Amino acid sequence: MVKLSWSEIKHWAWEELRQPKYWVSYAGEVIGTKAADVPSDSSAVNYDQCFIRDFVPVALVCLIKNEPLEGHPTGTVQSRQVVGNFLSVMTNLQITPDKAHLLERSPGMMPASFKVEDDHIKPDYGERAIARVTPVDSSLWWLILLRAYYKACLQDQTPMHPELFDGVEPRPKLRRAVRLILSLYLSHRFDGEPMILVPDGACMIDRRMGLNGYPLEIQTLFYAGLKAARELLRPEEPYQKRIRHRLVRLQRQISDDYWMDLPRLRTLYQAQNEQYGETHPVGSPSFIEERFFNKYNLFSQSIPFEHLINWLPDHTGYLVGNLGPSHLDTRFFAIGNLIAVLSNLTQTKQSFRIMNLIYTRRRELLGEMPMKICYPALEGQEWELVTGCDPKNKPWSYHNGGSWPVLTWMLAAAAIKAEHQGLIEQLREDILRAGQRLVMDRWPEYYDGSNGRLIGHMARRYQTWSIAGILLAQDFLDHPKYIELVHLDA
Repeated sequence: MVKLSWSEIKHWAWEELRQPKYWVSYAGEVIGTKAADVPSDSSAVNYDQCFIRDFVPVALVCLIKNEPLEGHPTGTVQSRQVVGNFLSVMTNLQITPDKAHLLERSPGMMPASFKVEDDHIKPDYGERAIARVTPVDSSLWWLILLRAYYKACLQDQTPMHPELFDGVEPRPKLRRAVRLILSLYLSHRFDGEPMILVPDGACMIDRRMGLNGYPLEIQTLFYAGLKAARELLRPEEPYQKRIRHRLVRLQRQISDDYWMDLPRLRTLYQAQNEQYGETHPVGSPSFIEERFFNKYNLFSQSIPFEHLINWLPDHTGYLVGNLGPSHLDTRFFAIGNLIAVLSNLTQTKQSFRIMNLIYTRRRELLGEMPMKICYPALEGQEWELVTGCDPKNKPWSYHNGGSWPVLTWMLAAAAIKAEHQGLIEQLREDILRAGQRLVMDRWPEYYDGSNGRLIGHMARRYQTWSIAGILLAQDFLDHPKYIELVHLDA
């Protein structure tokens, strides 16, 4: 293995990422990066497109660096300017009320990705997704990145994109884009609030993985997106009241109902069925035990108590993956838990316990290549039924327990936010080892195996968010002040 130092890995990663082969240009401007450097043939599928969620860690690196990108067909461009260009392009690609009937999509929606072809931008609103699922997370990631861009430019007084801001004031076009997103996500639906009902494949885990319903990743992104929007809109904006009201209810439900630790596990083990309803029915004694109120009608036979009681150490906890009628998905999903910490959705004690679980169970959750997107993997008949026998999501691969280098930036930022010194120190060792491996392996998308030692069976090399994930994690650990870009504390 190549023995590179910490600073050498940062240098190699940035020099690799800034190469013109990754960047997408349109109308004389650099507007984003491809998902990966792949040959332009049919086997590339859609890796030659610029995805919102893929570009976010790249954009955060560009905001921090704010350095010239040389050698591009359009000439030298400042890295932070590219982020402004991207945000502006996405604003123009947003579905507006006058275009909704043509695209048969809801106003406010932004595409999952786009590509430049024959001097035209071709967006994908889910038409190319598996099962043609709508990308629910795209607009939320856009809000989070827009807020990070605004904060970065404001801190060092860098001029903001003129199509988006008039000085430091959002232009009417930008405020309208934010309002359209809020109108879409805060609309009344058949399902109950405060969470959002979504199908499988609507987020980073874009294949069938049993996420239909109220998956944690979307709910925490929704919470973070609402917080970002609140900072971008004027205080007198009518949406502000609705945002505040929704945030309170969303935080209460997720931090209470989704929380799992040993006391909660013991309560569930003794839960009585057919006792759902009000928390304390009229006439019930005030001292009646909590275990009698099972509002989701969860059956203890469906919960893997033997695994959890052995796996959950004292003084740890996490947010479960999904929750619904008689359904509790107790898998640990990394993105949802880390975003919950960064957005202050979880209480201070809960945030520390999440990071303490990751630290205590780092052999399983981090392994050789931080970190697993979910744990444990689905295996056997459960894998067959839940994934539909998806060979890409075989046990300990891809979204089914695979290890993703891109997740290191969220992990590092959340560890700093929670002030877990043990994990912060451990991450320096883990990221150094992972960075050396990634350089040697040519920056794969993901790794396979319960310990993350195998390059993903179908992983693409030179994946931009793998490069950016490690680089951004290093920047956060070297300069903790940078997490202000993604820490939503308001």
